[in-house]
Amino acid sequence: MKKLQTTGPLVVIGGAEDKKDDCAILRRFVRLAGGGKARVLVLTVASQFPDEVGAEYLDVFRRLGVKQVQALDVRVREQAGEPGLVEAIEQATAVFFTGGEQFRITNLLGGTAADQALHRRHEQGLVLGGTSAGAAMMSGTMIVEGRSEATPRVGNVRIGPGMEFMRGVIIDQHFGQRGRSGRLLSALAQYPHQLGIGIDEDTALVVRGDEFRVIGCGAVTVFDGGAATYNDVLEVGHHGNVAICGLRLHVLTAGFSFDLQTRTPRPPAPHPPEAAAGTQHETRDDQVSPRAEPLS
Repeated sequence: MKKLQTTGPLVVIGGAEDKKDDCAILRRFVRLAGGGKARVLVLTVASQFPDEVGAEYLDVFRRLGVKQVQALDVRVREQAGEPGLVEAIEQATAVFFTGGEQFRITNLLGGTAADQALHRRHEQGLVLGGTSAGAAMMSGTMIVEGRSEATPRVGNVRIGPGMEFMRGVIIDQHFGQRGRSGRLLSALAQYPHQLGIGIDEDTALVVRGDEFRVIGCGAVTVFDGGAATYNDVLEVGHHGNVAICGLRLHVLTAGFSFDLQTRTPRPPAPHPPEAAAGTQHETRDDQVSPRAEPLS
C-alpha cells in the first residue's frame, strides 16, 4: 500500500513578492494554511530589521483574512530554545520565514529545539513558507553568498548546509533579476548530484512531496547537473573558471509542475472548454491542507 503523504506543503518564494495588490502568492500560502482559520507564525530571524519586516507581514496577512498571526524574532541561539517560541511553532498551522541573510537562519536555529519542532510539525502537516533568504535555507545544500552576473567559477560562491526541508536541491532567489545563473552553476559544478533551482522575484514553488508547481509572475530555472557529461572542477583548482558540458536546462512558468524524483517537467493541463468560457476551477495547490485548521 502506498504511504500517505502527510508532510505539509512548502511555499518557496524567489523574493519581492507582491504585498500590496492581489498578493497572489501570499494569498495561496494563507489558503494552504487554513484560510480564515489559519494560525500564522512569522519568523524574522534572517532580517537585520525584524521589527519593520515583522510589522509589514503582520499587516499583509491580516489583510488576507488571517485573524491569528504573530511575529517572533531570534537574535541569539539561546532564544531558539525558549518555550514560548517552541509552543508558538506547535500551535501554528503555518510558519513563514522572511528575507534577510540565510546564514542567520541556519546559524541561529540549526539543531535547536525550534529547529526540531519545525521539522516534527512539518512532517505532521505544518505549512512552511519562505521568501528570499527564507527560500534559500529550505534546501539541504545552501548558497550562503556569491557574486551575481559572473562566469561559473569554483571560488564564486560560499556553500553551506541549509535547513533541509527540501532535499536534493540548491535554491537561488531573485534569479533572473540579479543574473544569478553563474553563481548557481558554480555551486552545481561542485555538487552535481543536486538540482539547481533558480526562482525569479514574485514567483514561487508550491512543493508537495516529490513534486513542485510554479506560481507567480516570473519563471523558475532548473539546472540538472546529473545529466552533465563533463565538468572540469577537479582540474581548474580553487579559483578557475568552470566548464560544464551536457547540462540539462528547464525554464518553467506558472502552471508547470516538476517531478523531483524523475527530474522531469510537466506542462499545464489544457483548459477544459467550460474553463475557457469563464468557469473557475481550483487546482490542487489551491486546496487547504487536510491537516490545516492548522535579502540576500
